[in-house]
Amino acid sequence: MFTLPSSAKSGLTAATDVHRDRQSPASRHGRAQPWAGRTLAVRYRGRIAYEPAVELQAGLVGQRRRGEIPDTLLLLEHPHVITMGSSGGAGHVLLSREQLAAGGIGLSEAGRGGDVTYHGPGQLVGYPILDLKPDRRDLHRYLRSLEAVLIRALALLGLAGERDEEATGVWVGGAKVAAIGIRVSSGWITSHGFALNASTDLSYFDAIVPCGLSGRPVTSLSRLLGRHVPPGAIAPAVVDAMAAEFGYGSVDDPGGANSK
Repeated sequence: MFTLPSSAKSGLTAATDVHRDRQSPASRHGRAQPWAGRTLAVRYRGRIAYEPAVELQAGLVGQRRRGEIPDTLLLLEHPHVITMGSSGGAGHVLLSREQLAAGGIGLSEAGRGGDVTYHGPGQLVGYPILDLKPDRRDLHRYLRSLEAVLIRALALLGLAGERDEEATGVWVGGAKVAAIGIRVSSGWITSHGFALNASTDLSYFDAIVPCGLSGRPVTSLSRLLGRHVPPGAIAPAVVDAMAAEFGYGSVDDPGGANSK
């Protein structure tokens, strides 16, 4: 189950009346940033099924487009599910629907870019709901920024995350540790996002050709570090990296997940 450090457990769900505004790393270090006048709202949803999470994102996208909420980062986990992006092929799912159901694995159309991926317990899933206007209206730049966020976060654990010139995502030692698949709606509002394998049971990836990349291994933070790393343990680093990469002036974090 997605749990945060003890100082942040009260922020596991978004339904909280107490929000703590704080400066982002960019503001603390005095660097001028294009988005310095913005706040990033961080919301924790614990473990939530995939379809309700898609509906939640759709509602937030509408709110962001109307200016009713600030840029928002949802952090959560999903139960076992395989999702298919717009470029996904049925041949990349290696088990039948009956076999998946028998194993307690769901199958959903994702409504995002990318191919086939797996979500499940032990994975930190991040869904940024951002308005890319006026200066970030570039899908490739946005994808590279999400990769940079994860690479920054991994560096705080002493891991050297890398990009792959031929595939979106983040890799360590040739194995994929994080997948990225996005959707950008009218008005340049983003949804979907990234999945970082923290303590994921990697055997579930045997049911698919991950992201359509045959023969490419997957890994997790726990495997790389040789110890159990729950999703909540990396969440603070991801929030800090998100604020730094995009240059937010402040972060509204209800649980203070990355309070120092």
